[in-house]
Amino acid sequence: MRIGMALNYSGGFKETVAELADYEKAGLDIVFVAEAYSFDAVSQMGYIAARTERLQIASGILPIYSRTPTLLAMTAAGLDFVSDGRFTLGLGASGPQVIEGFHGVPYTAPLGRTREVIEICRKVWRRERVEHAGKHYTLPLPPGQGTGLGKPLKLINHPVRSRIPIVVAAIGPKNVELTAELAEGWEPIFYLPEKAADVWGPSLAAGQARRDPELGELDVIAQATLAIGDDVAGLREFGRPMAALYIGGMGAKGTNFYNDLARRYGYEKEAEQIQDLYLEGKKDEAAALVPAELLERTSLIGSEGFVRDRVQALKESGVTTLNVSPLGRTHEERVRLIATIKEIAG
Repeated sequence: MRIGMALNYSGGFKETVAELADYEKAGLDIVFVAEAYSFDAVSQMGYIAARTERLQIASGILPIYSRTPTLLAMTAAGLDFVSDGRFTLGLGASGPQVIEGFHGVPYTAPLGRTREVIEICRKVWRRERVEHAGKHYTLPLPPGQGTGLGKPLKLINHPVRSRIPIVVAAIGPKNVELTAELAEGWEPIFYLPEKAADVWGPSLAAGQARRDPELGELDVIAQATLAIGDDVAGLREFGRPMAALYIGGMGAKGTNFYNDLARRYGYEKEAEQIQDLYLEGKKDEAAALVPAELLERTSLIGSEGFVRDRVQALKESGVTTLNVSPLGRTHEERVRLIATIKEIAG
């Protein structure tokens, strides 16, 4: 099982990147860099590539709407080049609040767009002349949609790899099915191993039935906060505001994917109440209703025995990469946590 970590630079980005060398030595395999509506992730990942040697680097995630498919492919090829083949392209649809609110782009057809983006990216990396006639993207633009001067082009540079790994962040049934069919990796949020087969099993099976064997086994990436000790259980409470934000505030009623997931996990009543309170502006009240069981079972916070049991449950459910957020008061404590979870994961 690979050990990954989400980059957290609340103490300063350059300082955090300088500390990545210690995490590398402790056994960290891959670092994920988010892009929401803060600094872009691409410039940061290029900086990380220059400051590390072994560490894999992944976008976690680049939204499919804010760049053209060919720019996503060019960006991935460039990052793979400067990192000597250490880059993974993490893609996702984000959500309408960010895409329409911050980027001013209609949030339409995330499933169809993801499929076409993946197809176009792989054409670019193979250095084929890019021609694509899809429902959502047409390359080159035909006469009548532009000047009529566009022509099929291929990437000038020779990429380090002709197939850069693609990871898709997905939780909806159809999105998960598409991911299992087309991507090298799948990154769900709020992963609950005991419920994974019930919630996602049919979608994974349907997608894998159409999967090209050349893609290899699907890399399943689970996220979890990490703290190990006999007196750390209280740290689970720090997950309440974030869980409430996603379950309650990431979209309106009927368009919140995370709320749907909580319902599919069996928390129908709590999901409805959290959303109602959050949308009314009662964020603290909403957070108080996040089930303690959900916080416990989607984290790696507890005694070493508890963490070992949870890692085993994750392995048995099919997880192959564990993406952790180590909670420690000092850098040294967080490095020790990475070393410990690397040993536990085996």
